[in-house]
Amino acid sequence: MSDRADVVIVGGGHGGAQCAIALRQKGFEGSILVIGKEPEFPYERPPLSKEYLAREKPFERLLIRPERFWEERAITFRLGAEVTAVDPEQHQLTLAEGGTISYGKLVWATGGEPRRLTCGGAALAGVHGIRTRADVGRLMGELDAGATRVVVIGGGYIGLEAAAVLTKLGCHVTLLEALPRILARVAGEPLSAFYEAEHRAHGVDLRTGVVVECLEGSGTVSGVRLASGEVLSAEVVIVGIGIIPAVAPLLAAGASGGNGVDVDAQCRTSLPDVFAIGDCAAHHNAHAEGALVRVESVQNANDMGTTVAAEIIGGADPYAAFPWFWSNQYDLRLQTAGLNIGYDRCLVRGDTAGRSFSVCYLKAGRLIAIDCVNAVKDYVQGRKLIEAGGAPDPARLADASIPLKELATV
Repeated sequence: MSDRADVVIVGGGHGGAQCAIALRQKGFEGSILVIGKEPEFPYERPPLSKEYLAREKPFERLLIRPERFWEERAITFRLGAEVTAVDPEQHQLTLAEGGTISYGKLVWATGGEPRRLTCGGAALAGVHGIRTRADVGRLMGELDAGATRVVVIGGGYIGLEAAAVLTKLGCHVTLLEALPRILARVAGEPLSAFYEAEHRAHGVDLRTGVVVECLEGSGTVSGVRLASGEVLSAEVVIVGIGIIPAVAPLLAAGASGGNGVDVDAQCRTSLPDVFAIGDCAAHHNAHAEGALVRVESVQNANDMGTTVAAEIIGGADPYAAFPWFWSNQYDLRLQTAGLNIGYDRCLVRGDTAGRSFSVCYLKAGRLIAIDCVNAVKDYVQGRKLIEAGGAPDPARLADASIPLKELATV
């Protein structure tokens, strides 16, 4: 079987959905086909480790658009399908199920797959990532069957969000991080220390600087053995140690890349008529002094999708969207503006004991990023200060009584 579409989008997540929507909004009249590995229409992924896992939001409310929306705009989907090869010369894709699809333009929006443990026992039943509805569905099924002892491996945002929800659900949660502190790759020490204290105060057995030797169990996981020899009882293990960009078919076809696939300012890969967006796309980010980075966020996926749609229609400005992120844990709302890559100083604005404060990141005197915990005004005003290239006086920056909008921007 062979099909063809003017634009084929591989990946049915945030970026792929936004690209299809933006094409129609901008007046594109050609055929659009979205190939999704999952059986569901595009849905929001951040709630998977938060409201969906907590049973506070049903799956129907996670859908980015209802099914009829796509039908009304003649956006076709092939769900439960996986692309295994790309032929850039023939402009053709090969599917795992057999058959090929030809494209005029190809948009690669596959995101990534959860990085898995490489130690013994990693394939036991009861070991979960949190990336898809199916992942969380299996986890929820085990909790419904009575599992209460959970070990979370990885102290990034996914692991911390899951630990917060599972603690709220009454589980006994142990969180393990190999590095000396949680969030070490993405946040400064003050934020790490605050969240470590918060999780421990909520009953999480949070341990840093620990190494997992293997998982134990006969068919189903029953414990986590540490390098120290200690064995932690576990009925469920959640692995949150990052993702591996899902770009193997593109790299095999000759696309430039390594940690993801490299794209230019219009999100074009080195292959003709092939774009890449979202978590899998490594780009020179204007807000990181041009460093080649992958930004794993909904904002990045959506804005890249819009950039590609504009480029296909007739030419887009270079991708330069401002990066922002968020995380919900317990009653704490974390909002981040900017990228703290290469910061040389961080300072706390406000009092962490009051559970409403900000961590400011400076580089050569300029404010480049800010983490705001229950501090919405700091987030809104701090973003504007960063975008303006602000270099505020550090003493005034640390004084929470002075609104950020009043600080000098030069």
